[in-house]
Amino acid sequence: MLILISDAFDPGLPEKLSRYGEVTDDKGRAPEAEVVLVRSKTKVTKEYIDAAPNLKLVIRGGVGLDNVDVAYAEEKWIAVFNTAEASSIAVAELTFALMIALPNHLPAADRSMQEGKWLKKELGRTELYGKTLGILGVGNIGVELAQRALAFGMRVVGYNPRSRNKPHVEMQNSMKEVLNVSDYVSLNLPLSDETRGVINRETLAEFKDGAYLINAGRGKTVVEADVVEALKSGKLAGFATDVWYSDPPERNPFVGIPNVIMTPHLGASTNENLLRIGEVVDRLIGEYVASKRK
Repeated sequence: MLILISDAFDPGLPEKLSRYGEVTDDKGRAPEAEVVLVRSKTKVTKEYIDAAPNLKLVIRGGVGLDNVDVAYAEEKWIAVFNTAEASSIAVAELTFALMIALPNHLPAADRSMQEGKWLKKELGRTELYGKTLGILGVGNIGVELAQRALAFGMRVVGYNPRSRNKPHVEMQNSMKEVLNVSDYVSLNLPLSDETRGVINRETLAEFKDGAYLINAGRGKTVVEADVVEALKSGKLAGFATDVWYSDPPERNPFVGIPNVIMTPHLGASTNENLLRIGEVVDRLIGEYVASKRK
């Protein structure tokens, strides 16, 4: 069995997986591979699948499966998994770091000091304590984020159309109910037909004036031009994003706009998370190999 590691995983993973068969990172050998491991970069499209006749198992290290044509894979009897549970802590911590950095103007404060300026009066801070965090997409990451927000004395509300009960979160009946009361809105949504462009001019109008928006879910859940407009008008007090329409973005409309923090899709990229992803990958391949023996 050939296992192709197509994107960046923990450096120790190839040795760990070698007990199942040959392991390679040579993408040119995709047609031979029975198992393919991907992160965000590799796109497992219909064309990719058709060019890989031996493919039986695709594992996406991370959250979401929008870079895999799951429906076509199922037609071809190819099993598809992700490692969503592994990344929850890493993404939640980055989201919270961005949420702290925005109202404290940390990038601007650092930049001003680097330039020899002293903007103590100009950079007015606000606290998270007593504020309301709204989470759109309350899954594993949202629950981890909610725990951290409660520790800071925040109220946490959330909306998930497929789940009405989540620990640590006051679940609401609609997205509008979340947006109307939230001082901070965190997008932790997968990308689907339902969520594509869900933050747009109409939904931004439902935000509280001066709210902050953080997106560590999927870039295409927001209409970038509408977010820019909301920032310039003051409807949004700040915006932080770790996710983009493409990695890296072909165009970036947020450059030069005050109180925007941008990171290069770092959410799942902790050393600890890469090890957790590797553990889940190992388990999934082990289960696949065991099922073949039955």
